[in-house]
Amino acid sequence: MTLSVQFITMIAMVLSGFYLGIIQDTFRRFAMYWKDRVLLAYVLEVCFWLAQTGIIFYILFRANGGELRLYIFLACFLGFAAYQALAAAAYKRMLEHIIRIGAAIWRFCKRVFQLLVFTPVKWMFLLLVAAALGAWKLIFAILLFLWKVATAPVFWLFRMIFSLLPESWQKNLHKLAGVYSTMKNIYKKCKEYIIKKRR
Repeated sequence: MTLSVQFITMIAMVLSGFYLGIIQDTFRRFAMYWKDRVLLAYVLEVCFWLAQTGIIFYILFRANGGELRLYIFLACFLGFAAYQALAAAAYKRMLEHIIRIGAAIWRFCKRVFQLLVFTPVKWMFLLLVAAALGAWKLIFAILLFLWKVATAPVFWLFRMIFSLLPESWQKNLHKLAGVYSTMKNIYKKCKEYIIKKRR
């Protein structure tokens, strides 16, 4: 490698070490949110270091074609040490400030979305459901009234015919009605029992 290439490689690796310190502190700051999930923490840790290795090697490849020398590792370590000594505390404070601003923006956007989108849509949906239920009750009441009006003459006719029948026939019809009612109740109980067993 020529001197210019070596110089560019040194600068690139120092900056890469500096970047590695920044990205590591950023990752550690957010790792607290998944530290209790061991498997997820392990997967993210592996993915993080594989990604950083790939990024740094890509920078090295762009700088000198991917040649590895001892001074490259020393330069990377120098950049990391420089970050820890000179910029780590300031960056952590700045990161916390950025996180607070981001959280405040997120809460504001969430609140605006809830007030302008979610709440109106929810109330509109509830209003439509209430209107549909009211319309259904009204239609059902009208149909029931029409049914009663239409069937009233038939019931009156049957009652008139029933009153003209002999008393013995009336008693027999009462008994048949009682048997029918009993069978209907037994059917309902059996149906409810079968439904409960299926559950």
